[in-house]
Amino acid sequence: MRKSRSLNATRGVAAAVAVSLTLGTIPMPTQAQMIPTERAVSVSEQREQIQQLLARADVVQQLEALGVDPGVAKDRVAALSDSQIEQLAAGIDGLPAGGINVLAAVLIVALVLLITDLLGVTTVYPFVRR
Repeated sequence: MRKSRSLNATRGVAAAVAVSLTLGTIPMPTQAQMIPTERAVSVSEQREQIQQLLARADVVQQLEALGVDPGVAKDRVAALSDSQIEQLAAGIDGLPAGGINVLAAVLIVALVLLITDLLGVTTVYPFVRR
């Protein structure tokens, strides 16, 4: 009885390995296409812009304060794909120049206070009925 169980388990494992090896040899479809020169130049410029940003003294200081080696950060940026560079550059371009948007911060605090007033936790706004 015991040998038949181990024999069945061995056969099951062997079947699973055979199926995975067979499926692993099936070629996956690929798609190659030409990219326009403008896009290639744009990505190259974005990559250079990010590298220049990482070379700034204030950025280096902030990276070191966060425990990140600036050399490692530069190496990782150099290893990013073109689409990742485009995403990173778009994210950097979308950031406010001064850091935090003060109006958004004030609105968030006011909204939190309004919600806590509605829940009865605080009494900040006199127009909220309890």
